[in-house]
Amino acid sequence: MFRSLNLVHNVTRRVALRAPLQARWLTDSAKNTIESSINNSDVCLFMKGTPDEPMCGFSRAAATILRVHGVNFRGVNVLEDQDLRTGIKEYSNWPTIPQVYIKGEFVGGCDILLKMHRDGDLEQLLVEKGVIEPLAEEGTESSNPAPSKE
Repeated sequence: MFRSLNLVHNVTRRVALRAPLQARWLTDSAKNTIESSINNSDVCLFMKGTPDEPMCGFSRAAATILRVHGVNFRGVNVLEDQDLRTGIKEYSNWPTIPQVYIKGEFVGGCDILLKMHRDGDLEQLLVEKGVIEPLAEEGTESSNPAPSKE
């Protein structure tokens, strides 16, 4: 009986040690930076590099997609802080960078942003969240009417 209890204890101990290990990646400093960035920006892009100088193709693509939609976004360079780079992955429970947050809500990475852009879902979300104005639809009045043909 002692042997089986010892085995259960060892298995439980291994599982217990594994779970908190990941939680240690998110330091208080990184968590504060992440939450401040997300809460103080309508759109926040955690990326490798900066919006003007992305350091990877996926970060460049995500920034470009946001710019295509006319979004003013905050770019957070995760390469400047290793704790931030690993911490954002735990914070979102998402394994890759870039990561996009809109009005405090995690949207996803580059692939999801690209799919949403192609499907029209990104524009819809940005409009619903009040980040951008809806585009005028064809056939509706615009602020610059065409000259009359008199």
